[in-house]
Amino acid sequence: MKSLVTSFLLLCFVITANAQYGEPPVKAPFEKIDTYCINDWWNHAKSVKNDPKKIVDVDVPRDQVICFGIYTTQNKVMKMTAQLFPLYPNETREVRLELKKNGKWEEVAKAKVNDLGWSALFRIEKWDETKDVQYRLRHGQKAVFEGLIRKKPINKNEIVVASLNCNSNRERLQRQEFTRNVNYFNPDLVFFAGDQSYDHTEHTAAWLLFGLQFRELFRERPCITIPDDHDVGHGNLWGEGGKISASTAGDDGGYFFHHEYVKMVERCQTSHLPDAYDPTPVLQGIGVYYTSINIGGIDFAIIEDRKFKSGPAGKIPQQGPRPDHIRNPEYDPKSIDVPGLELLGQRQLNFLKEWGKQYKGVEMKAVLSQTGFCGGAHRHGTFENYLHADLDCNGWPQTGRNEALRAIKAAGAVHLAGDQHIATLVQHGIDEFKDGPFAFVAPAIVNTIYKRWWHPLDEKSGKNKDPKNPLPFTGDYQDGLGNKITMHAYANIESPELLRDGFGIVRFNKKVKSVTFESWDRFTDVTKNGAQQIPGWPRTIRQSGSGQNITWKLDPLK
Repeated sequence: MKSLVTSFLLLCFVITANAQYGEPPVKAPFEKIDTYCINDWWNHAKSVKNDPKKIVDVDVPRDQVICFGIYTTQNKVMKMTAQLFPLYPNETREVRLELKKNGKWEEVAKAKVNDLGWSALFRIEKWDETKDVQYRLRHGQKAVFEGLIRKKPINKNEIVVASLNCNSNRERLQRQEFTRNVNYFNPDLVFFAGDQSYDHTEHTAAWLLFGLQFRELFRERPCITIPDDHDVGHGNLWGEGGKISASTAGDDGGYFFHHEYVKMVERCQTSHLPDAYDPTPVLQGIGVYYTSINIGGIDFAIIEDRKFKSGPAGKIPQQGPRPDHIRNPEYDPKSIDVPGLELLGQRQLNFLKEWGKQYKGVEMKAVLSQTGFCGGAHRHGTFENYLHADLDCNGWPQTGRNEALRAIKAAGAVHLAGDQHIATLVQHGIDEFKDGPFAFVAPAIVNTIYKRWWHPLDEKSGKNKDPKNPLPFTGDYQDGLGNKITMHAYANIESPELLRDGFGIVRFNKKVKSVTFESWDRFTDVTKNGAQQIPGWPRTIRQSGSGQNITWKLDPLK
């Protein structure tokens, strides 16, 4: 009886609410996903308002309906995405952009809010990149979000990048420790490598929560956000050129959720990036965003290392409990590197090769992507779960991995990524140990969902281990896919209190041509004297040569 009364009252509320706010102007093209992006979102918001498990309260006061703005500038084009909380049917879908000129606010553009995800894009050409410009986004009469569009830091000797990834949904808390610590370093660029959302079917709410947690990092500086597997609702993603996956695991390749949902995620997270190198969509009309951006002479290529990658199911012999996890100490890595498999896809390889040749106005280069090009962990989920190989990493397929690394090496670039939860610094080997680029995987923001350890079964150091390196499992190794890597630093979990989650800081010194990699625990207060990094860091590499003949060498430990 009680349940019938509750259902009746809820029905009455829905009818009353719809009469008050009007009918939704857009009907969802997908079902059973994203209850907040369109339709009668307010009914669901009211029903979970007092639920402690809700992601975020999206029914905010109307003077707070602009959650954040996020932007980049490149080639005298400023692109900014305004992210709004859900709007009622009778509210305007227009957002205005104002800039402060000569001490007064001046409206310079208007943009339409897309009900699928509640974002709006501004694109301003002939942007003056030599000046700091205050901006504010406005909606209606009262909603305002203010920030600063920074000038290009061309006169700075050191360009600082903050690198973050994997924002666990097991903590709905704000991230004050990240705001304090990252802003202390005053980075010139913030890079979120993926998994900004772990709420697979509720991207809108999770993306809004991400904005509330981190907007003070990118309110006043350029920011790169690229979606990874969890952002589009996958545990792992092999996009295979945008095809439709037949499995929720996605291991046959492609996207499981509706293509409009995938497009919405990418629109919210990547519309503010510089224009795509080649905007031709993949299958299902899903867009692409691989591109580049120059920050003070450091040229960053932004690539999509999931979108074109082949799915393993049905293409290689399964040698474990699932197609992407190999548990077979006798298996031959060559048996899974079969012809026809792709990693980055020819389009992106062509982009990397062309980008690698362009050095006008460039001091150093770096590639930004979702994950690393090797199996940088042995134990997954729990310490006891040892995998001989994990095909979710970019170490597979091996031929594609080596093609990508050759392009990165030819550009003289370093590689920054996330996804693996465990922070690592490696130098890749392609044909021989140490003949490939250096790569830094930053630690997870919150390391509670899927933990990993670099901890070999034989518990032996690699060959050519630096005797001064206090970390035992360093030196030359072959990962579970047969790829050559030299492990220089890793950040294993030490206890339930030391999960080694945190963030990376990368310093590009243009004068001496060096890159310093720093890895910081999230709970370390970097503002205090004597603050120590995660053991194993910092490490510095130095460049010699120029153009297509650049090599890097690691500074010795003291």
